[in-house]
Amino acid sequence: MKRRTFVAALAAAALSSGIAPAMAQDAYPQQPVRLVVPFAAGGSTDLVARVVAQGMGERLGQQVVVENKGGAGGNLGATAVKQAAPDGYTILMGTIATHALSASLYEKPPFDPEADFAPIVLLVTVPNVLTVNKDYPAKDVKELIARLKEKPGEEVWSSSGNGTPLHLSGQLFMTMTGTDMIHVPYQGSGPALVDALSGAVPINFDNLPSSAGHIKAGALRALAVTTKARVPLFPDVPTMEEAGVPGYETNTWNALFAPAGTPPEAIAKLNAAANEALKDPAVKAKLDGVGAVVVGGTPEDLALHVKTEIARWRPVIQAAGVKMD
Repeated sequence: MKRRTFVAALAAAALSSGIAPAMAQDAYPQQPVRLVVPFAAGGSTDLVARVVAQGMGERLGQQVVVENKGGAGGNLGATAVKQAAPDGYTILMGTIATHALSASLYEKPPFDPEADFAPIVLLVTVPNVLTVNKDYPAKDVKELIARLKEKPGEEVWSSSGNGTPLHLSGQLFMTMTGTDMIHVPYQGSGPALVDALSGAVPINFDNLPSSAGHIKAGALRALAVTTKARVPLFPDVPTMEEAGVPGYETNTWNALFAPAGTPPEAIAKLNAAANEALKDPAVKAKLDGVGAVVVGGTPEDLALHVKTEIARWRPVIQAAGVKMD
């Protein structure tokens, strides 16, 4: 009985001193972590998520399970994570669409990208690319612009969805070149690429990672990347500015977020696992191989990045006149 009394006293002391909760938190994660990708499988965000998820799972000691929940330009998946229990077991692969554009695109945004989420880490930045089907007549951007001006409002182009950065990339292109095309939105880059490859919708704005393999295989012709500098993966592909659209520049990015209120200890472990995975030569090689630029950093770095991106894109969206219901 004395021994039982002693053990009970130790347990009570641990609870009162905060040792027990710390020990319990140190055990995180005790089950698989669900990583929600707010776009369909096969696109750039999905590709980055699966590469990073595997690397994180190896370091967390628990599987990081990717779940695709596409729709509404990424808002369906993001809203689902916002509403999830803030316990560290449901996280979001956020993008420029969910955490920079949504705030300005919608009259009544379904979530506050800053208040409703806890930032974890900025994973990669990703160039966008303008491609055409291999059989499309235009061989470069100047030829494309000339063709579009000959056939205003007749040619069709695709993006990963209404309100996505790729949608805005196309809108910005039309505004800056004085052209007009019919936009065909899809629920992610994967479905859009199906019709780009078949030629049904031959002009496509996409994230470079999801189109890279098709460009290398010759099924798609890359006319220009949308970043300020050329991409090492495709050194012969000009920037949009070099191709004849002065001042044009867009890109996107992928980052991890958790629901607001997620314990700081869980955020710290997820951040450490992600940063370690990004430094893994095998993970970095896979991301480099599709044109994604590895970033990493702290939750505070990501919070500042989101704030800066919201401010950067708001005037672009207003100038393009794009609004979502």
